[in-house]
Amino acid sequence: MSLSNQISIEISPEESASISAAIEKLKTVLLPISKINLTAEERMSTLKMGDKTLAFVNKTLEYATQNPALVPNYIDLNEARKDYKLAAEVYALFQQLNTISRALEDMSMVAGGEAYEASLVIYHSIKGASRSNIPGTQVMHDDLKKRFPGRAKQPITP
Repeated sequence: MSLSNQISIEISPEESASISAAIEKLKTVLLPISKINLTAEERMSTLKMGDKTLAFVNKTLEYATQNPALVPNYIDLNEARKDYKLAAEVYALFQQLNTISRALEDMSMVAGGEAYEASLVIYHSIKGASRSNIPGTQVMHDDLKKRFPGRAKQPITP
């Protein structure tokens, strides 16, 4: 057990299978409508929508519908309304998924941090036992040292 135990939960194999099945179902349902796959450059250059932008676009489209003479002839207002409706629906779905994703990320960070903290304490205990020549601990220390995620030692340059 970690030094600061904030979480002590286990996911049963049945729960894990149920969650995975739900995610697969979601992927299957989204597959026909998720046709876009932007490159990194396209993601950077594409205009972004958020709460304020959605409200702005909605109001602009209302004004455009009420005042069609103000809409440039190269703008397809029906297509703009259709794009807005899709953007609003997808944004709402994204917000729901983002909440779930954040909760999973938080859980992973806390559980991982606690496991890592406990492992560091154990590693240092094995390291100390190895330095004290406790039988069998040198092999454990050597194995763990190879896997230790710390920074590699940099060569000293004069």
